[in-house]
Amino acid sequence: MIVVTGATGNVGRPLTQALAEAGEQVTAVSRRAAAMPDGVRHLTADLAEPASLAPALDGAKAVFLLLSGDLHASDARPGDIVDLAAAHGVRRVVLLSSQGVATRPLGPTRVAMRALEDKLRGSGLEWAILRPGGFASNAFVWAESVRSHGVVAAPFGDVGVPVVDPTDIADVAAACLLDDRNAGGVYTLTGPAVVTPRHQTEAIAAALGTPVRFHELSRVEAKEAMTRFVPAELADDTLDIISAPNAAELEISPDVERVLGRAPGSFGDWVARTIDAFRQDGVAPA
Repeated sequence: MIVVTGATGNVGRPLTQALAEAGEQVTAVSRRAAAMPDGVRHLTADLAEPASLAPALDGAKAVFLLLSGDLHASDARPGDIVDLAAAHGVRRVVLLSSQGVATRPLGPTRVAMRALEDKLRGSGLEWAILRPGGFASNAFVWAESVRSHGVVAAPFGDVGVPVVDPTDIADVAAACLLDDRNAGGVYTLTGPAVVTPRHQTEAIAAALGTPVRFHELSRVEAKEAMTRFVPAELADDTLDIISAPNAAELEISPDVERVLGRAPGSFGDWVARTIDAFRQDGVAPA
């Protein structure tokens, strides 16, 4: 049995689906109750309280571990989850980390994530570590303004990174959970090309078949919008990264193709698959 944490998210949901379609017994874990594919067991747990995960780990052979950023910014001890998994006889853990652990190692959440990576490496378990760059699905933050006003508002309109399709992350995770050849690897996951917010706007407009206007925010405006949801320190850290990606963050990684035997999907591919979220009569993403 394979445990998938964060099972309702942009990575966890397609991973759960892929494992179920592969005939695996899956236990999906999230903070709140949610509908799951046929045959998938769902349990609620809060990873800020590692003991709450214990019922899901009974009988598990592998775990996909996804932690929200707020856990790293809190007094939670996510490393305890690795100990708990080992105590329950789990053989393999696949950790969703971040490219920033390598490219921007000094941020507080990245320091905590690196500590978790090191904990996993030293645990005696089989492991794989996934380090994605920016997610294509971050564009969902624009869905409401596109639906309502036909506008994408973002800072640094001509600065981009090779954003990765979350389904590609899920497919790599599945390969690491199921194939022994992928254990012990650290995989940097990116898309196939650098894409800017202005390019993303054009891709959304093309998929909709209607004009979408790009409005460039100043850094001050962007920070004001972000601090409605995240602490100011995290907002500044994010803005520093997206305003001036370094050479490593602009590099196209071969790891998706190396693991999956196919090229990573483009931002346009992701938009085509999710375009209903941007339509006037569409449904906002969860």
